Amino acid sequence: MRSRAWRSAALAAGLVASLGLTACGGDDDDTGGDAAATPQASGGAGSSTESVVLGTTDTVTSTDPAGAYDLGSWTLIYNLYQNLMKIQPGSATPVPDAAESCDFTSPTVYTCKLKSGLKFSNGSDLTSEDVKASFDRMVAIEDDSGPSSLFANLKSTAAPDPATVTMTLNNPDATWPFVLTTGAGAIVDSEVYPADELLPSDQAVGSGPYKLSTFTSGQQAVFEPNESYAGDIELKNNGFIVQYYTEASALKLAIEEGDVDVAYRSLAPTDIEDLRGESDQGVQVVEGNGTEIRYLTFQVNQAPSDNKAVRQAIAQLIDRQAIADQAYDGTVTPLYSMIPQGLDFHTEAFQEKYGEPDVEKAKALLGGASTPVDITLWYTPTHYGPNAADEITEIQRQLEESGLFKVTIENTEWQQYQTDYKAGTYPLYQLGWFPDFPDPDNYSAPFLDGKGGYFNNGYENPRLTELIAQEQGSTEESERQAAFEEIQKITAEDVPVLPIWQGKQIAAVRDGVTGVQDTFDPSFTFRFWLVSKQG
Repeated sequence: MRSRAWRSAALAAGLVASLGLTACGGDDDDTGGDAAATPQASGGAGSSTESVVLGTTDTVTSTDPAGAYDLGSWTLIYNLYQNLMKIQPGSATPVPDAAESCDFTSPTVYTCKLKSGLKFSNGSDLTSEDVKASFDRMVAIEDDSGPSSLFANLKSTAAPDPATVTMTLNNPDATWPFVLTTGAGAIVDSEVYPADELLPSDQAVGSGPYKLSTFTSGQQAVFEPNESYAGDIELKNNGFIVQYYTEASALKLAIEEGDVDVAYRSLAPTDIEDLRGESDQGVQVVEGNGTEIRYLTFQVNQAPSDNKAVRQAIAQLIDRQAIADQAYDGTVTPLYSMIPQGLDFHTEAFQEKYGEPDVEKAKALLGGASTPVDITLWYTPTHYGPNAADEITEIQRQLEESGLFKVTIENTEWQQYQTDYKAGTYPLYQLGWFPDFPDPDNYSAPFLDGKGGYFNNGYENPRLTELIAQEQGSTEESERQAAFEEIQKITAEDVPVLPIWQGKQIAAVRDGVTGVQDTFDPSFTFRFWLVSKQG
């Protein structure tokens, strides 16, 4: 589970003053209009009466927020539910959603006032008791596939009156407003959702702009406008359908034949290049900012990854550009930090530390170690798309070509893979990360917080624990910048993880479909309501 480190008393001393106005007041309309305008859940300027069909190879674990911590599930959750806070398209700053205002009233107390007239899609009123129940059940259920770890810093939630929610934290945390924007912060109907178990996915009830009319696991999810929605989002379509495919090739065929209007995650790089040349067949490729990253993780309690020299030598040998070109046809960008480009305080820490791939430097780092060093590299063949195997093969080639390593490749399916790497079974393994929220903390604390990391790789560094506490406890840009610069420098020195590449968000769309690019931003939230299709 993700854990939050304890903060020092000095950091807490002025946090109220610095955070008091962090998330107060009303927010701007998602469509650029006046937030005070009458909510319109079934149309608006530039909207169409058409339903949009999106095809994807993503999978859905659950539509119950307490049981889902994956992109496929959160894509549905973001469109079904409201949160206290949200991230506007193109922004990286939390603003109120179901809340009228939110602010820190002390370093460890965050209070929100709800908007009036909020209702779930079944017509029930949404009150502070529903928010409390949502958070309490998230923590109590603690589902293995759920995001309760994001609430590790939540001590308690109170509902002193129907419009007020008070969250008491264990430690000061400037990122808490961001946490409330995630799938973990989705608000459910306390009269529908059990307090101690998950609700079946086809029975989801939310207060967001859409309601779920049909859900068949692995096949289809059908959304209709939520007539009870009382927020400020205006839909640019009259419904949304998500069609699920098991193979990227089938998804490519579906967009070519017009069976789907949007093909999003995960087309193979060769498919994307093919589709770029099919504008005369009514298909366009659109792309935008993305903060997906791919990286290798070392189990530092298992040989040979327990040897920092081995980790550093591998970092010295990896040619990221060759991986981008050979495995992904140039559709991804080399990454030299766990914090991706486009987020605050990104540095090129690994480039600064190791420079270009160099066999002699890697050999010097290994010192007198007997070579080649035997190491087993693990990956999962389906979860990260069809080119994950190509990436791993290219990494094997680079390491073995140096003469310093002998690499054995192993793989297993995602469910078993998760169990094994969290148990510390693999010495070196591939993982990917999509953001919970667009802040550099989300690319640092889950892996380096001193509690073994999100993936339990055994790495702990007291200085990193201290630095993460500093950046989480401050809103001063200079303080956070200094902390993150040192975090990235230490990560490059110790190499518990090794960043490989950063990916864009890419989709193929049929002619007449607009708005997909508007939802491509660092939050990685696909907002159904922004997409329109003209018949």
